[in-house]
Parts: sequence; C-alpha cells; structure tokens
Amino acid sequence: MSRIGKAPITVPSGVEVKTSGNSITVKGPKGTLSRELVGGISVRQEENTLVVERSDDERTTRSLHGLSRALLNNMIVGVTQGFSKELEIVGVGYRAELKGSSVIRLNLGFSHPIDVTAPAGVTFEVPVQTRIIINGIDKETVGQVAANIRSIRKPEPYKGKGVRYLDERILRKAGKAGKK
Repeated sequence: MSRIGKAPITVPSGVEVKTSGNSITVKGPKGTLSRELVGGISVRQEENTLVVERSDDERTTRSLHGLSRALLNNMIVGVTQGFSKELEIVGVGYRAELKGSSVIRLNLGFSHPIDVTAPAGVTFEVPVQTRIIINGIDKETVGQVAANIRSIRKPEPYKGKGVRYLDERILRKAGKAGKK
C-alpha cells in the first residue's frame, strides 16, 4: 500500500469538501478548487478527515493512489494558505515592473520589453525590481506560470544572468582561458 496514499488528510475548519462521483470540490476562505479523480480512486469522508482509497491492486491504480492523495491535499492547502513561488532576476539592466494588478513588464536584455499576463487565480507582486512573487491557490498553475517566466530568459552558466528561482543554484562554467 502506498505510504502517501494511505495517510489521511485532515480538513481544517472553514473548508468544505463535496464529492459527487469522480469529481471533488474544495471550498475555503481563499477560493474554490475542483478536480476530477481517475477511475479506481475514491475518497471517503469521515468527520473532519478524508481517506483516499483504491479499488484494486493493479499497477496503474497503485501508482495513482499517492498522486491523487497529494493532489487533494494540495487543494486543501491552497484554499486555506495558498501557494507562492519567488523568482530572482540577475543581470545589469534586467528588471521587472508591475503594470496594473495582473501584468508584469520584463526587461531582460531583448530589444523589446515582454509583458506577461497572469491567468485567472494568480497574482503578481514585485517588491523590488529584481524579484517577482507569484501567488495563487492552485499549486500547478503557480508553478507553471513561474516556469513560463523563467523560460523567457533562463540563467546562463557563465555569468549567471537571467531569471531563476530564489533558491536555485546555477552551475557556473569557467570562461575562455586567456592567451599566455
């Protein structure tokens, strides 16, 4: 049995979980999330805990057991606390500025600035010109938006210039050896 899949999920007060067939809707103080579960996985609610169960021991069902539990847990954490990713911009003249509430203008060394629009449920913060904070209730969407912004100018290995995650380490390469 999956170690992650068999762990029960505690539902905090103020969070409402509704199941109907294979769909689950989680409603909390920050918003509402819903997801379709795959066949063979079911959710049983006991007072203030959720238990994710599988119908059989086939390989695909076993592999999706822990995943389904983790996704459901992320939904509950998202509607109560939310998720955030921080990006850091490194490079001379590279900067970000907030335009309105859901658009970021990035100057990353290209001939033109790049505007990135936040999808529904995601907000941007720019506390300093070289830092971007992406907030939202859906972990998958927050991570994908951060990855899309990072892919505009990935950090290069010689000087480390580009957009990186705040805790990311860049493996640096030695430059050309000078003439002797």
